[in-house]
Amino acid sequence: MTIQEAQEIVDKWIKSTGVRYFNELTNTAMLMEEVGEVARIMARQYGEQSFKKSDEEVNLADEMADVLFVLICLANQTGINLTDALAKNLQKKTLRDSERHKNNEKLR
Repeated sequence: MTIQEAQEIVDKWIKSTGVRYFNELTNTAMLMEEVGEVARIMARQYGEQSFKKSDEEVNLADEMADVLFVLICLANQTGINLTDALAKNLQKKTLRDSERHKNNEKLR
């Protein structure tokens, strides 16, 4: 599925199953909540924190998908084409960082 297809699928799902989009502020808060859930799993799985009993059923892929879903919702409601935005962002990073990372001693 392309990013554009994902935006269309999410829009159709929201309008049929979700009834309507939550407002942008609510979705922003939901995005932060979902990112926090990913961070909690990362800290426990790859960091130094240990899992709690309530963390036993965590699913990193599902939590990342939640982040993507809410981000797509926000893009849809604010009129952002994520395909174009990502292409422009990668171009910006390529121009800005074309030599920066190659010359970074910390990355060797």
